[in-house]
Amino acid sequence: MNVYQLLDLTGTFVFAVSGVRVAAEKKMDIFGAIVIGFATAIGGGTIRDVVLGSTPVDWLQNQLYLYVIIGAVVFGILFDRFVLKLQKALFIFDSIGLGVFTIYGLEKAMNFGLDEGFAVLLGITSATAGGVIRDMLANEVPVILRKEIYATACLVGALVFLLFKYLGMSFEINSAITISIILIIRTIAVIYNISFPEIKKK
Repeated sequence: MNVYQLLDLTGTFVFAVSGVRVAAEKKMDIFGAIVIGFATAIGGGTIRDVVLGSTPVDWLQNQLYLYVIIGAVVFGILFDRFVLKLQKALFIFDSIGLGVFTIYGLEKAMNFGLDEGFAVLLGITSATAGGVIRDMLANEVPVILRKEIYATACLVGALVFLLFKYLGMSFEINSAITISIILIIRTIAVIYNISFPEIKKK
């Protein structure tokens, strides 16, 4: 297993746990937690692959992803209080997951011959659609549509990745820089409460 796949699996695990956390906050039963956990972990990648016509979708071709998601759901249910104490760590891994899924979606879209603009959109979709599905199932306004800097961080990361890609930087170094940028943007936004202005009624 290479470092990229390890990060991908880490992001999958954390996304699934975040789904379980939302299910717990909404006082759902175990079935609800399983559904939201799976949807959060695989939603973005599934939409990306269906749009690209890449079927069976990635997670159906590697059972390791299934085991990781099941493990994350069980972990989130059994160690709910422990997970609450790991909010900072989960935020970091969630940001890493956003970076990994943005890069993977972008690269895969370009390998299918899509122009850079559409590839960036699919990269962002890979990273954020799972969270959108999670929030919709939980009857919440998706985080991507709220004030939190979320998709914007993915957009900046994707553009930086493309720039360095065309400058000839190695994939490994480029990926590390992109993931770091996404993490830094989200961290600064949270620490200094930076967000886009709300639309207010007149």
